Amino acid sequence: MQAIANSVEEGLRKKKVRPLSTEGIREGHWAVIDYGDVIAHIFLEPVREFYNIEGLWPEAQLIEVE
Repeated sequence: MQAIANSVEEGLRKKKVRPLSTEGIREGHWAVIDYGDVIAHIFLEPVREFYNIEGLWPEAQLIEVE
């Protein structure tokens, strides 16, 4: 989880984009990286199931990233 969050931040930092805020990265179970118009939520699978983010906004467009 931390590696994914770090990769997101590093990739965008190379493009001179910095997050407005981050939360949870050090704890290692979940992370939120806020870029203003885009917010990255990164979870370990059990935590993702618990919070059910997709269930909170069922009308939101899902975008899969390879």
